[in-house]
Amino acid sequence: MQFSRLQDVNLEALWEEEINHKLAIKHSLLFSTVEEEKVCIVEEKTLADALNHLSKLALDYPIYLVDAESFTRLKNKFLEIQTGSDFEEMSTTSEELIEVEADLLEFIRNSQDLLSSEESAPIIKLVNSLFFQAIQKGSSDIHIESGERKGEVRLRIDGALKKHIDLEKNIVGLVINRIKVISSLDISEKRVPQDGRTQIMISGKTIDVRVSILPTYYGERVVMRILSQSEHIPTLESLGFQPDITKNLYKLLNHAHGMILVTGPTGSGKSTTLHACLQHIATPDKNIITVEDPVEYNAENISQIQVNSKVGLTFASGLRSILRQDPDIIMVGEIRDSETAEIALRSALTGHLLLSTLHTNDATSSLSRLIDMEIESFLISSTLLGVLAQRLTRKLCPECKEAVPLPRHITDELDIDSEQMYFHAVGCKACDFTGYRGRQAIGELFMIDDHVKEMMKQGANDHEIREAMKKRGMKTIADKLKEMLIAGETSYEEALRVGLMDG
Repeated sequence: MQFSRLQDVNLEALWEEEINHKLAIKHSLLFSTVEEEKVCIVEEKTLADALNHLSKLALDYPIYLVDAESFTRLKNKFLEIQTGSDFEEMSTTSEELIEVEADLLEFIRNSQDLLSSEESAPIIKLVNSLFFQAIQKGSSDIHIESGERKGEVRLRIDGALKKHIDLEKNIVGLVINRIKVISSLDISEKRVPQDGRTQIMISGKTIDVRVSILPTYYGERVVMRILSQSEHIPTLESLGFQPDITKNLYKLLNHAHGMILVTGPTGSGKSTTLHACLQHIATPDKNIITVEDPVEYNAENISQIQVNSKVGLTFASGLRSILRQDPDIIMVGEIRDSETAEIALRSALTGHLLLSTLHTNDATSSLSRLIDMEIESFLISSTLLGVLAQRLTRKLCPECKEAVPLPRHITDELDIDSEQMYFHAVGCKACDFTGYRGRQAIGELFMIDDHVKEMMKQGANDHEIREAMKKRGMKTIADKLKEMLIAGETSYEEALRVGLMDG
C-alpha cells in the first residue's frame, strides 16, 4: 500500500464529535487537515494497529504517514483536548460521580446499599464524589468528623473551613474505612492515629492526597490534604506581593551565596513563593536541587527530591547528599531541627545560595528561632541575606461586598479615617456564599544589612531589631492589611484574622 508521506510537520488536531477519539488515540490513529482536506495521520511503528482500527470506522479520509516526532506533537495536542473533555464528561455523565451537594444528599438519603460495606459501589461513589466536589471548589483540605449523633464534612477553601454536608453516624464509619482502604491503612485499628497517602485520578491528572486519621471521643476523624501537582508555577508578581517587596527579593536572589528564608504559618503559600523564586533564577548554567516534603510543583528545570522518613531520607540527610552533587542553588522545604539548620547555614557559608522556610510569625523573629536551634549568631549574621514573612489574605467578592462604617473605637485604634466607609463580606452564588473570592499574598521583607549585623553583634533581641527596622521604613504585614482594608479589598474581620493587630 502506498501512502502520502509528510516529514517534520506541525499539524493541528481535527477533533470531531462523531469519532471516539479516546479509542482512536489508543490505536495510534489521529486526524488533521492538509490543505483544508480532512485526513488520517499514522506513523510507521503502529501502522497495522491504526489501519485495523480505521477499517472499523465509516470514514473515507486520505491517509498520511508522518515521522515519529510530528506524530508525537499531534498526539500531545489531542491529549490536551481529551483531558479537557474528560473533565466535562466526568462532571456530568460519569456513573461514579455526583456533581453537586444537593444531589449527593439526595443520593445518601435514597441509597439502600450504603450500609453494606466500605467496598460497596454507593460508598465508593460517595467518597469519589467528595473528592471531586472538593477539587471543583478549589479546596486544599477535606475534614470528615464524627460527632455524637452525626458526622460532618467540611472543606478548607481559601484558607477558611466551610461546612459541606452532614453524614449519618453509621455512614461516617464506612466512609472512613473506604479512605483507609485506598490509603493502605489498617481498617481494624481505631485506637491509634494513622497517617497514609493515596492517589486519585481526575480528568487524566494524578492528584496526591495525604491522609491523617485521629481517634476522638465520638469516633475517628480524617483530614485529607489535597496536593494538586500544579504544572503552572506562578511568578512573584502574580502572587500579589507589593512591587517594592518583589524588587528587593529579586535583588537578594542575585547573590551567589547566602540564605534566604520565607516564614509564615502552615498554608500561607511559602512553598509557592520559593518555587516562584527558583523559576526566576533558573537558567541552563545553574544546577538547582530541592529537597521537599511533599513535592508540590513539578518543575522541569530543577532536580527535586521527595523526603521519605521510612527509608531515612530526611531534610538533613537529603541536604547532605545534595552538597555532593555540585549544586549552585539549593532549596530545602523546611528547616525543622537544629541539624538541618546547621547544615543549611554551613552550605550557605561555603558558596551556595540556599532558600528555605521556617515557622515563625514575623520576619524578625526568625533570628531568635535560629538561635533557639543552637545556631551561633555570628553564623546567622554572616549567611542570612533576608527573611520574607508572608500571609494569604482572602479578597472580598466584588459581586456582593457591602460598604459599612467601622465603629469609632476601631478606627481610632487603627489610626484610620472614621468618616470613610469600609467593606464587609455578604455572600452570594458567585463566591459560594462565603463573601470572599480568591486570595492575595502579602508580606514583609526584612533585609539583613550592616545596621542589623551591628545590632546583632551588640546582642539586640528581635523585638528591638524589629522596632529599629520599622523606624527605617520596613513595611509590616499589619501595614499592608491596613492598606487593603482602606482600599476595600478585604474586610476588617479578615484583616484581624490574618494579623492586623500583630504590628
